[in-house]
Amino acid sequence: MTSTISARRPGPAATRALVLAAALGVAGSAAAQTTVTRSETVPTGKSARLVIVPNLKKDCSTGPMPEIRVTTPPKFGSLITKGGKLKTPAKYRCPNKDAEAQAIFYQGNAGYTGSDTVVVEIKNSDGEIEKRDIRITVEAAKGNDKPDDKAKEKKDTTDL
Repeated sequence: MTSTISARRPGPAATRALVLAAALGVAGSAAAQTTVTRSETVPTGKSARLVIVPNLKKDCSTGPMPEIRVTTPPKFGSLITKGGKLKTPAKYRCPNKDAEAQAIFYQGNAGYTGSDTVVVEIKNSDGEIEKRDIRITVEAAKGNDKPDDKAKEKKDTTDL
């Protein structure tokens, strides 16, 4: 069976309806989705936090737990998902607030160095969906490097 799809230009009424639907946010979640691309460097054999999302709404009230869905898993490592409690940093939009959070950690395969990619979709407590495209560089571990501060130390463990 063969099917043919023909494209027609929508008339003015249909165009206005689509514009109105998009403005009202009823055009579907794909229209409301944003994509963030970022890079992360991880020493081989170490675990590093890639994503952390608290259950706070834009108005800083608590909401449902964020949902994190891995759409592209890593090829040369593994992911650990963990939930827990945290106090938001002073520079966060809701500073010094106790919150529940979901986090994802990455660890490269033993002995692997090179590039890897992880793509996740995050549905936050306000119901908004964000796609994160994370480009990972797995570097050889350096002999006796020590974290510069507590924030770096916390990020490089599987604790939140």
